[in-house]
Amino acid sequence: MALNNLTPADGSTHSRKRVGRGQGSGMGKTASRGCNGQKSRSGYKIKRGFEGGQQPLQRRLPKVGFVSRVTKPYTINVERVKAVAELAEITMDSIRSVHKIAGSVSKVKLIGAGAKELAAKIKDDNITFTGK
Repeated sequence: MALNNLTPADGSTHSRKRVGRGQGSGMGKTASRGCNGQKSRSGYKIKRGFEGGQQPLQRRLPKVGFVSRVTKPYTINVERVKAVAELAEITMDSIRSVHKIAGSVSKVKLIGAGAKELAAKIKDDNITFTGK
């Protein structure tokens, strides 16, 4: 056995289809491309989503949804939530101890009339206040 004697197994390979080589081959004239038209031409390429001139589905349906990548802070009105205003030191942990906040919340903004007075108590960078 040598490399020059290797051949594929019988029936495992097929000869290449030679199109456009005469009527006798069975693939002459239109070369198995059907009749005339855009699809029978060389270089034909259909656009993605093209539906033969009909309005494509992605243009027929309304645009829906938008998800902002900017995370908005969770707002707490200190006039309504008195427990936050009464804290000695305002951090994320201390706010969570007196007010129910989801675990996914990473930033808090204090709003309301008394928010500016609480600025000295804030000890966390993720907590801000409105300065009105």
